[in-house]
Amino acid sequence: MSQQRRLRIAVWHNLPSGGGKRALYQHVKGLVQRGHSLECWTLTTADQSYLPLKDLLVEHVIPYDRPPEKNFIRRIGRAVSSYYDGVARMRAFDEACKRCAQEIEAGEFDLLFANSSVLYHMPYVMRHVRMPKVLYLQEPYRPLYEADPILPWVDSPREDMTGQDPFRPQVFLQGDLQLRSLRLQARLEWLNAQACDVILVNSYYSRESILRAYGRDAKVCYLGVDTTLFRDLRRERERFIVGLGSFDKIKGIELTVRSVALLPAPRPRLVWVANSGSESYMKEMLELAETVGVDLQIKTMVPDEELVDILNRASLLLYTPRLEPFGFAPLEANACATPVVAVAEGGVRETVRDGVNGFLVDGEPENIAGALDKLLSDNALARQMGDRAAALVREQWSVERSVERLESHLLQTLSAHSGMKRI
Repeated sequence: MSQQRRLRIAVWHNLPSGGGKRALYQHVKGLVQRGHSLECWTLTTADQSYLPLKDLLVEHVIPYDRPPEKNFIRRIGRAVSSYYDGVARMRAFDEACKRCAQEIEAGEFDLLFANSSVLYHMPYVMRHVRMPKVLYLQEPYRPLYEADPILPWVDSPREDMTGQDPFRPQVFLQGDLQLRSLRLQARLEWLNAQACDVILVNSYYSRESILRAYGRDAKVCYLGVDTTLFRDLRRERERFIVGLGSFDKIKGIELTVRSVALLPAPRPRLVWVANSGSESYMKEMLELAETVGVDLQIKTMVPDEELVDILNRASLLLYTPRLEPFGFAPLEANACATPVVAVAEGGVRETVRDGVNGFLVDGEPENIAGALDKLLSDNALARQMGDRAAALVREQWSVERSVERLESHLLQTLSAHSGMKRI
């Protein structure tokens, strides 16, 4: 670092607990250790307790005041309420971001390093700041751009099209208001994406997602794993499968349960470790697991030391989210010498090498169960694959290398911006 310029960096985020917050914490810690000066702005909607940045730097928490919801009556009234509330929330978020931008601009920083937002993923602060801006975006706001199970802007005609007169005021107003709200959100996302000097992403898959959503070329800046925390403790392996991630539908937990149910008896336990999740979905999955004969145990908000212990005792990690942009979980498990069985989608295809540190399979329960059984029935194969996985993480996926990559992008952005100013 002695030959590099020491930067004054403003950091912005509005992250929940989870992989994105862990990545930011590691980035901030690494940049501070390299001699850069950092100061952070965040909103009250962010998770302040999980890996708190205030332990590393000065952090300013700006209030986000969620506007009260309107409750108009009748069918058209509900459509007006929904539109009004959606626009009011976007306006309140924009005002909170504008306040952050004003304070950041007054601080004489070299550049802004922004991260994702729990509200819309895309931070609105970008277009309010004039200094060089680098955004680390984990993924676009997926509900706008992915069918789950249908794209949000798709109309909903009756099956027989009866009564679907587009000129009936009730039908027209409802559909038009819903579309206007979605269009406004998409436009704001696009404007803030265009305001960035550089968008960094966690995988080539995410780079493609950003290009599809915003028409912007992003740069891949791979994340890393803290190998001083996630490491092989040489614990005796027990016969259970671990799942890791928020307990939500998007993590593919139903697929996990149904895949484990296809294993021959006695089946291994399925232990799911989550920082957050839906209580109703937890209840639904526990009922499903009981129905299909799977012993599902859910652990929430466990400390890192307990998570590392679980990963060191598990037979393997099963990872079944749909279109995951990157996924820390497979690499954290690998660092603990735990092999992975993962669905071959999204950014996971860039971290899991089939047959090396795990198995990549098609997202069908039968295929997943076959890969699980292969590792569960061959301890020597599992140990050999785990050892290779731990070595691979140390060589290619360390935190130190990820911070080096980020620092290089920040310096290049500032240099390019300075060069443009001279011209």
